[in-house]
Amino acid sequence: MRHSNTGRKLSRSGNHRKALFRNMTKALLTYGKIRTTEAKAKELRSVVEPLITLALRDDLHSRRLAYDFLGNHQMVQTLFAEVAPPFKGVNGGYTRITKLALPRKGDSAPMAVLELTKESVKTEA
Repeated sequence: MRHSNTGRKLSRSGNHRKALFRNMTKALLTYGKIRTTEAKAKELRSVVEPLITLALRDDLHSRRLAYDFLGNHQMVQTLFAEVAPPFKGVNGGYTRITKLALPRKGDSAPMAVLELTKESVKTEA
């Protein structure tokens, strides 16, 4: 029985799924938008939004928790300095999933674009 087991397995082992979400999270934080399947986008949303909520707290403990997931100091710095500040005062809804009209060519998987709802403002010095 599947009592209280949430989330999709995506035909991967637990370690493979964790690595997949880490890589996709890094890509989303770097580029602001990624193109993937609908199922992966819906699952990734439940990983990225708590990270942005952590970044809004902006204390040492939240930085360490973010580093524990991302594993890269530059990504943590980007998350806390560029990605999270536009979301100050917003309670959730940091990502948007837009379904694409055409499926993937090889296996006809439904595709979607996962993007951050607010763009980070980069200042030029």
